[in-house]
Order: sequence, then C-alpha cells, then structure tokens
Amino acid sequence: MPKINIYNQKGEPAGQMEVSDKVFGLKVNEALVHQAVVAQTANERKVLAHTKDRSEVSGGGKKPWAQKGTGRARQGSTRSPQWVGGGVVFGPLKTRNFSKKINKKMKQKAMCMALSDRLATNNMAVLDKLDMTEYKTKVFVGILKGLEEKVFVAKDKSAAGGKTKNKRSVLVINDKKDDKATNSGRNLVGVEMQNLENINIVDLLKYKNLILTQDAVKKLEERYK
Repeated sequence: MPKINIYNQKGEPAGQMEVSDKVFGLKVNEALVHQAVVAQTANERKVLAHTKDRSEVSGGGKKPWAQKGTGRARQGSTRSPQWVGGGVVFGPLKTRNFSKKINKKMKQKAMCMALSDRLATNNMAVLDKLDMTEYKTKVFVGILKGLEEKVFVAKDKSAAGGKTKNKRSVLVINDKKDDKATNSGRNLVGVEMQNLENINIVDLLKYKNLILTQDAVKKLEERYK
C-alpha cells in the first residue's frame, strides 16, 4: 500500500499514512471514467425547451368557416399548425428523458480511478484535520497557501524548471459538515468546498488539486474498498 504525507493546517508535515490500493492505486480506464461523467451530467440535465402542440395552444374551439360552400380549403381549428399562432408539430417537448444508467460498481470504480489519478500526479494533499474556530476567509486562505507552497506549487515549479503562475483550482473535501470552514472558503475564486457525502466524479476531474482530511481518506476507503 502506498504511503502519503499528512500536513497540518500550517502546511507543516504531520506524519504519514498508508492508503488502500483498491481506492488510491488503480490504473485509470479513460473509457469507464468518461462513461461515469456522461451519466452524471446527463442525469443532472434539466429539460427546459418545450413547444405547445395544437391541444395546448389557447383558443381555436370554433370552426373558422363551414366545411363546404365557401370555395376555401376546409379548416377545423385556427390552432392547427398551418395557422399563424397555431400549435407546433415536431418541436422539442419537456417530456424528453436524457438520463443514463450506469452500474453501481462501475460508478464506484470510476470514482476510485479519479482519486488514484490525483494521488499519482501529486495533485492530492491530506490534512490531519480541518477545524475553523471562526468564520474567517483570511485564515482559510492561510491554510490553502501553506499546502500550495509545500505540495502543489512546489511540484509545478519543479516541473517547469522555475517560477510558474497557475490559477487556483482546488477541491476541498471535509469528513464532516463544518459551517465555519465551508463559509470561510466558499467565496474564494477557484475553490470548491464539499462534504464527503457530496463527492462526485465531475468535481474531482474539474478541479486540478484535491485536499482531503485524514478522516475523509479513511471513510472513502471504507466506502469503496
């Protein structure tokens, strides 16, 4: 089992922990990950476009003119599709269903692959805990900067051979609901705060760096192992 470093809220090393190969040591299958992403985004899609057919358009109850004797084509309603203001024949309807199914085991394995990729590329950091004593964005920024300098930015500088400027892109996952931590970090650009219950593969792939608490790692192992 691979070992990963643990940091405190000051960005200082606070030990190491072993993580499960079944959760953080998988080889990425891009096709499976793509299928999980497509399924999630499709199931979240809202159907907004809707056109009314002749039964939904108001008016048109009376026959415009007699069936015979006028010399004109027969018409049954002014709400017919050929009339201005009439119903639409083949327009989009709100009854469309874009949802997709994916097996539970496939979805879980795709999640583990996304976590494994973050660890393999050194884009994951583990905090011993995330406790905020007050609602303070400045304090939360200090926690982020400590990890960025010791883990993420240091890696980027090494890869670029010098100084590098990157936009902040961090997903922070806490093992418990903490309003002080959530409210302190939710207004920061490029930072997404989530509880462990809301973790999903789209956000794991959307944000470049991942920060987990030590207890969150243990709970993820229990959930997916």
